[in-house]
Amino acid sequence: MNDLFKEVKSDLPASIVVFFVALPLCLGIALASGAPLFSGIIAGVVGGIIVGSASGSPLGVSGPAAGLAVIVLTALTTLGGNWATFLMAVVLAGVFQLILGFARAGFIAYFFPTSVIKGMLTGIGLLIILKQIPHALGWDADSEGDFSFFQADGENTLSEIMKAFDFITPGALLISSISLGLLILWDKILIHKHKVFQLIQGPVVVVLLGIVFNYLFQKNIIDLSLEAKQLVAIPVPNSWQSFLGQFTLPDFKALSNPEVWKIAFVMAIVASLETLLCVEATDKLDPYKRITPTNQELKAQGLGNIVSGLIGGLPITQVIVRSSANISFGGKTKLSAILHGVFLFISAVTIGNVLNQIPLASLAAVLLMVGYKLAKPNLFKEMYQLGNEQFVPFLVTVIAILATDLLKGITAGMIVGIFYTLLHSFRNSHHIKDIVTNENGQIVHHLVLAEEVSFFNKANVLQALNAIPAGSKVIIDYARSKAVAHDVLEVIKDFQTNAKLKNIVVEIIESALTPKVLAKQ
Repeated sequence: MNDLFKEVKSDLPASIVVFFVALPLCLGIALASGAPLFSGIIAGVVGGIIVGSASGSPLGVSGPAAGLAVIVLTALTTLGGNWATFLMAVVLAGVFQLILGFARAGFIAYFFPTSVIKGMLTGIGLLIILKQIPHALGWDADSEGDFSFFQADGENTLSEIMKAFDFITPGALLISSISLGLLILWDKILIHKHKVFQLIQGPVVVVLLGIVFNYLFQKNIIDLSLEAKQLVAIPVPNSWQSFLGQFTLPDFKALSNPEVWKIAFVMAIVASLETLLCVEATDKLDPYKRITPTNQELKAQGLGNIVSGLIGGLPITQVIVRSSANISFGGKTKLSAILHGVFLFISAVTIGNVLNQIPLASLAAVLLMVGYKLAKPNLFKEMYQLGNEQFVPFLVTVIAILATDLLKGITAGMIVGIFYTLLHSFRNSHHIKDIVTNENGQIVHHLVLAEEVSFFNKANVLQALNAIPAGSKVIIDYARSKAVAHDVLEVIKDFQTNAKLKNIVVEIIESALTPKVLAKQ
């Protein structure tokens, strides 16, 4: 227990920042999912307290994720809008994740290349910036949970930004401009001047300043105003009984519905993949480079989804926006994630009216800083300098995430990354060197095969063998080879047979793994 609170000076202010970032996201994602608004708060609380406690991730923060919003919306449509039936699917998804964790399926996370992970972080950073510009200007037509480029209303991210400039709200623009300037000043200068600026984080001050500005607007002390939709909107219960009434039990009779099982399976796979990707990305952002046990994380997410489904919450994943905010503003241990969940719960019970005075423009300024820290311009230069094998998958991932969604963007980056891996393997199947011997000045062609020769190398090896002139000698060297594909072995075997017709002398240098069929030719 003492270890949990050893970094409380860093974790407490970071948890407050994550709380302010998570609150509108929980509500917005619930809205985008077509679910009750309070279900987003429940998922945020469970993701913070339950998953945060069970997880082995020191900095990851879990909660409702934008990547699942479309799946939830589609599932609710399939189930006829029956919320209790859908909750049963969330519980089952959690059970499936527990099974994946105990089956040690977390190793999948280690197959994602660094270029794709960095592209994912950068793409999310740019997406956060693009999505928050309208809120900073005061155009709040879409929810915080809308993280897809093409939107249901026919608009897209760029058209929404252009439209926002036609509907600028001076009050929102004033708040976001001052807030962003203060955050930059805090991050670049003030935090290095005195310890008090490290203890009190800039985003907390920005949120409080936003509440003050909104109060001054309402009292006409400043001749500006904000509309209700430009403020946080958390459900406010008028009694303890009405608060408890917002929790919902799943319909256990829905276990007999095949559609529930299908939806649960899809949610479990997508949520697990998104979590594992975020774990990999969060570990790369961790200043201490700690490694999260992925199997434990799958178990923690499974437990979280079971609890969330049992009490009326949305499905949960680890979320990079909240995790990166946690890291950016000084979080050091899992206490930060747990406390943010505690603050979400307390706020829902006690201070909903106060939270509903927070301008979305203030939160937009905080998220703009988070987005910039994820997508710094210098990163593009660094990746370019590493060469096409790193830069192209990185860039494809960024563009695909901006144009589609998180999982499609990562898939596109992975496909390009695999292409470069195969190209690298194709080019490095063998090397050949010509040696002039003392026997009548004859040239011996020495073909040395690589350690791993796959069927992708078949054409390359065939081309090299066909280029050997008649009447010469060739040494096919397997000494370093550990694995040679059957397709390649057949090519070499056929070459040995055909070499007799061309008067080519073939010599085999064996390793312990050299197929005897070749040595006997």
